[in-house]
Amino acid sequence: MGFTLPTATENPRDRASALISKKEDIESEIKSQLAILQANDSTIQSPLVDADGFPRADIDVWAVRTARVRIIELRNDLKDVTNEIGKVLETVYSPSAGAGQDNANVESPTKIDVPEPFARVDGVAPGSPAAESGMQREDLITKFGTLTKASFSSSSLQPLAELVNGSENRVIQIRVLRTGQTIVLSLTPRQGWGGRGMLGCHIVPYAKASSS
Repeated sequence: MGFTLPTATENPRDRASALISKKEDIESEIKSQLAILQANDSTIQSPLVDADGFPRADIDVWAVRTARVRIIELRNDLKDVTNEIGKVLETVYSPSAGAGQDNANVESPTKIDVPEPFARVDGVAPGSPAAESGMQREDLITKFGTLTKASFSSSSLQPLAELVNGSENRVIQIRVLRTGQTIVLSLTPRQGWGGRGMLGCHIVPYAKASSS
């Protein structure tokens, strides 16, 4: 593995921030190595020899071969750091984090079975990861991975955004309320689906209207 993980003794939020920064560095280097392949009109799998079995004269074979090896290493590193980010973010935003030693703040069974929604889906782009998961406009999100309403200290959905950024190509289980029914969706954030962001949906904070 070509990178060093932050030590487990770090504050979880600092550790998550360091891992996300490392992930961005790896992605940047992958782009640089892919640019070398593009400059040589090559891909990760294109042949390096001509029809007669000799090294191709139209490309820098050594540069292409070196870039390919580095890309494989970096993609393995990216997978490892992405998995680690997911684990750390689950620790950071777990509703049980920071609970009292006597577990006095454990939610009642009723609240666990029917958690309160904290976000609303305001739009879903066709062909997006969100659309593929079955997400629909006006779905009310009650759980996003390990995140519940208790994971948010304000109306900001920053914890959700950080979880998505650290979960590229990893399945996230989501629970939504739709016409009074709880539906479980499997959403896989990813780049390159053809639109903006890794989800392809617009999620906004949700607050239940007070009755007066």
